[in-house]
Amino acid sequence: MGLLDSIKNMIGGKKPEIKDGIDKGADAIGDKVGEHKDKVDKGASMAKDAVDKLPD
Repeated sequence: MGLLDSIKNMIGGKKPEIKDGIDKGADAIGDKVGEHKDKVDKGASMAKDAVDKLPD
């Protein structure tokens, strides 16, 4: 079993929970960095797009 197979098994229908975790993490970090919050939000958006592209 390769790394990609392991990732597929871990994700298995949990995309909404993963994306919610990304949002919560971005909010927590964004509160700390202040003026760079837009960059944190952009990174979170990119991470959520990557999760959407993963196979189910």
